[in-house]
Amino acid sequence: MPGAAWRHRVSANPSYTLAELAARFDLACHGDPDTAVAGVGTLAGAGPGRLTFLSNSKYAAQLAATRASVVVLRAEDLSACPVAALVARDPYVAYAKIAALFESLPAAPAGIHASAVVAPGARVAATASIGPCCVVDDGAVIEDGAVLGPHCIVGAGCTVGAQSRLVARVTLVTRVTLGRRVLVHPGAVIGSDGFGLAFDADHWIKLPQLGGVRIGDDCEIGANTTIDRGALDDTVLEEDVRLDNQIQIAHNVHVGAHTAMAGCAAVAGSAKIGRYCMIGGNAGVLGHLELADRVTITAKSLVTHSIREPGEYSSGTPLQDNRQWRKNAARFKHLDEYARRLSALEKDSNDE
Repeated sequence: MPGAAWRHRVSANPSYTLAELAARFDLACHGDPDTAVAGVGTLAGAGPGRLTFLSNSKYAAQLAATRASVVVLRAEDLSACPVAALVARDPYVAYAKIAALFESLPAAPAGIHASAVVAPGARVAATASIGPCCVVDDGAVIEDGAVLGPHCIVGAGCTVGAQSRLVARVTLVTRVTLGRRVLVHPGAVIGSDGFGLAFDADHWIKLPQLGGVRIGDDCEIGANTTIDRGALDDTVLEEDVRLDNQIQIAHNVHVGAHTAMAGCAAVAGSAKIGRYCMIGGNAGVLGHLELADRVTITAKSLVTHSIREPGEYSSGTPLQDNRQWRKNAARFKHLDEYARRLSALEKDSNDE
């Protein structure tokens, strides 16, 4: 209800036995089934009562010296493990599921904080939580169990889906629809104007951005990431898309389900990214291009043409000693000349 007390409630620290974790996540256990696990840690840093994992062979040397009580690992590493173990096909995935049991999040009370401003025309579910200094505009909809942290703004015509969470200082500008269980981190701006301009003789004319943004269920939007609304049609993120911090998604981009992008990536207007793609940090995709499903773009690459086949793609110049790089940079300017000379030499050779 309006003015409800704003309290943070944190659950007591949980503890699980080895047998409980094995049964819960369908893993094979080795060692004392009553071994207690009260938290997680790194292979090198975890102590007694903690669970860790080994998924990368380059850390195998740390296994023998681990002080953790339980290690999640593959079957082939079991013989080298000095403590209790959980055997998994993919230890990293199994660890991620187990670690979630130990994440304590503040419990947000249902209701509207006294300092929040909610327009009369907004619709807020009774089980939603509207935090301090939030603004919810006319026509906005906040569904069951949604949480708006401090200083969030939900603009006209926006919908925050059930069980979604806006952590803090998130802005939904206009015509933004978030699906269920969407997590948006601090500083993200969704639904701002796309970069649409027309040049008229000697000045720019701004094109109206009349579309919106649609974000599917179970997506995650990183801190200070920006997603522009469409010029005519909507900008779309399908379900389970994961965006890191400081990413730019331009107007009318379409991102397929289960795609993930690392920090500082940028996708220009009207590009279409397939499903299950991975875009590395600081990579860029030019406008109006299409990427097939299951394409991986490595860090700092620039995609300049559509990619029709799945696979891993890279561009850019590898890091070199500066002196060598300067020499190669100087030679780069003569590549066309060298290519023409080589072609002429090959032609002369063939004529002989």
